[in-house]
Amino acid sequence: MTVFTPLAGTAARRRIYLLRHGHVAYYDPEGRPLNPKLATLTERGREEARAAGALLAGVPLDRVLCSGLARTRQTAEPVAAPHKLPVEEHPAFLEIRAGRLSLVPKERREADYVYGFEAATEDGRFAGGDSFAAVRDRVVSAIEVLIRQPGWSHLALVAHDGVNRMLLSWACGAGLSALSAFEQDYGCINIIDVDVTEGRILRRLIRAVNLTPGNPAKTGLHHSSLEEAFGPLLALE
Repeated sequence: MTVFTPLAGTAARRRIYLLRHGHVAYYDPEGRPLNPKLATLTERGREEARAAGALLAGVPLDRVLCSGLARTRQTAEPVAAPHKLPVEEHPAFLEIRAGRLSLVPKERREADYVYGFEAATEDGRFAGGDSFAAVRDRVVSAIEVLIRQPGWSHLALVAHDGVNRMLLSWACGAGLSALSAFEQDYGCINIIDVDVTEGRILRRLIRAVNLTPGNPAKTGLHHSSLEEAFGPLLALE
C-alpha cells in the first residue's frame, strides 16, 4: 500500500502551493511579440519571485516543481532555495497555447485572445490554438499523479495563467466554465488542500486564490492578466 504523508493533525491531507510565474515581457520595445517560450523574468518579475520565496520560506516544503520554461524555473528557484530543494521540471504543466496571430482576423482578436477563457468549452480552442479540453485533461491527469505520489505533505508548483485556472477549476469542481473567473496575477500564490486515502482523492479544498505577496491589496492592478498579455496585439496590423 502506498504511504502518504499527511499534514499535521490530519488523517490524509496534503497541501499544494500553486504559483504563477513572475512578470515577463512578451513584446520588444517596438511592441512586436516575442517568442513566449523564451520569455524570462523582468526585474519586476524577479522581485515577485523573491516575494513569493520569502512568504514560503517558513513553509515545510518537500518538493518544488515548475513547467520547465525559463520564467517558471526563475520563479521557482527563490522558492526552493531556502529549503535547499532542487527544482523539478514537469512539462505536463506547460501553458495553453494560442493559435497564429495571422490566422485571427483583427476584429476577432479581443474576443479570442483577451477574453478567450470566457469561451472555454469541451470542443473549443484558445484563440485557434490548443484545445481547452485537451489541456485540462493533461494538467488534471498530471496533478492527480503527483497527489498520489508518496513522500510529501507540502508541494510548490510554479506554472502558468491558463494552467492554474485549469487546476483551480478542477479543485472547485466547476470545469471549464470557471476558467475566466480565476484571475491569476503575475507572481501569485494559490493554496489547495487535497485529501487522499488509499490512492483515492476524496476532496479538494481551496484555501487561497491569487495571493500576491508583494502587493496584497492589488494596488495598481486594474487590468486582467490576459488584458496585459494580449492587449498590445489589438493594435498590430
